[in-house]
Amino acid sequence: MRKTVLAYGDSLTWGLNPINQTRYTNEIRWPRVLEQQFNGSIEVIEEALCGRTTCFDDKTSIDDRNGAAILPTVLGSRHPLDLVIIMLGTNDLKKFVAGSAMAACLGMKRLVNIVRSYPYMSQTEPPEIIIVSPPHLAETIHPLSSERFSGAIGESKKLSIFYSDLADEMECAFFDAASVAVASPLDGVHLDENNTKAIGKGLQPLVHVVLGL
Repeated sequence: MRKTVLAYGDSLTWGLNPINQTRYTNEIRWPRVLEQQFNGSIEVIEEALCGRTTCFDDKTSIDDRNGAAILPTVLGSRHPLDLVIIMLGTNDLKKFVAGSAMAACLGMKRLVNIVRSYPYMSQTEPPEIIIVSPPHLAETIHPLSSERFSGAIGESKKLSIFYSDLADEMECAFFDAASVAVASPLDGVHLDENNTKAIGKGLQPLVHVVLGL
């Protein structure tokens, strides 16, 4: 039976090209790359928004970037689900949002609790969860990006440690995207084509195990 996977994330999941700020095509975005490796045995639903945080408001945007505020609606419209993959936390590190990896970790814990406690109508058990720590921020000469994420490179490197511990605590699976992907120096945040694809390829073995395929 075909499995359904929700990929919940920000611009790294949406597929923002750091060269021109357009969206990568299907064959490049990591959720689609992940899906393609399973030859039709899974469907990956992309639910991504540029600027999305784990649970913090960003009043600079017309969009509601608070991931915890939107997630229940997404679960309601997209279930039944077998697996939810959450890769968020980078935008939490903006100094005007939360500014720390610990804050992002607390936000991620809230997201896990939402997935676990949502009153699903068409499934008796909540979906499995994979927590993904995003690639580290990188040095850049991009003026806006460097100002938004001033002092955040070190915090971004803490996310994998905090998220791994959280995954153990919450009995979730964990994947460190920084183990396969690095941010482009063009803006220090987003990924080139190869690094975007690498996340989908890197997740494949873990997804295979989590879904029992």
